[in-house]
Amino acid sequence: MTNLTRRNLLAGTAGATVAAVLRFDTSVKAATPPAGRQAPGWYRYKIGTIEITVATDGVARFKMAEDHVTNIKLDAVNAALAEVFMEKDMMTTPYNPIAVNTGSKLAVIDTGTGDSNYKKSGGVGGQFVTNLSAAGIDRTAVDTVIISHYHGDHINGLLMDDNSLSYPKAEILVPAIEHTFWMDDGEMGRASPGRMQSNFKNVRRVFNLEVMKRVKTYEWDKEVLPGVIAQGTPGHTPGHTSFVIASGGNSVYVQSDVTHVPFLFARHPDWHAFYDQDGAKAEATRRKVYDMLVVEKLRVQGFHYPFPSLAHIEKYGTGYREIPVIWNPTI
Repeated sequence: MTNLTRRNLLAGTAGATVAAVLRFDTSVKAATPPAGRQAPGWYRYKIGTIEITVATDGVARFKMAEDHVTNIKLDAVNAALAEVFMEKDMMTTPYNPIAVNTGSKLAVIDTGTGDSNYKKSGGVGGQFVTNLSAAGIDRTAVDTVIISHYHGDHINGLLMDDNSLSYPKAEILVPAIEHTFWMDDGEMGRASPGRMQSNFKNVRRVFNLEVMKRVKTYEWDKEVLPGVIAQGTPGHTPGHTSFVIASGGNSVYVQSDVTHVPFLFARHPDWHAFYDQDGAKAEATRRKVYDMLVVEKLRVQGFHYPFPSLAHIEKYGTGYREIPVIWNPTI
């Protein structure tokens, strides 16, 4: 029996390369040049009679700050990254909003980083509208936009690059508690320098007069659409909201940002990300939600999960682990 080692594998690869050089004319060129780009990113599944389309908004990749996790040293974060074969000191953040077709309503839940980011990033981010179109969904046909909370990667996609409305025919449903907080001039005046002041400034930019004409607030524990119930999951922001989508005895939990990337914050629910406004409350919410997901065996749709961002959850050590739902070629 052959003993497979890294040295043997590399030697075998080198031998195959030499054989290929001897056997073929190296002047022959490939008939088809490399494509150099990915296919459109969308995935569709059903919850009872409700059709859900996950249309990725792309990713962001950046150097991780020392305080990216505020209560854990960067060395421990890097060790967690190594466990999932990711590069140290680097953060890769996926963004995955969804479209929900109830039959009577066509809605999107959160809007991604926006058309301006699509242009700024060269198409790496801000892909949501493009991928919706590839999935056969015209943004002008969307009649409802549901916002989970007021961070830029969830609201910036309300506007196109020229500040026109991305969803010109849509009513915009927002959490009442979240809206009250970010629209309070007193809260804005008390905001700490840096991220919080920038968030307030961005919220006021996005919620311009045309957007505000279409805004309607919703309350927790009530349907925002038929089959879509809002659940309060505060901590990440004061009015942060998740959703249960249910139909025909089937359901999925749309967790918004209860965790950020699961390979860090589901597996380590006690870690506090710098973008959690109240780290302790966010942790308590995270544990409560994830304990429920485990007990109920409820699938979760995670905004910052790797595309298509649909998974089961199981207990894993002192935290949790996401088990991606197997890709289904049919709906």
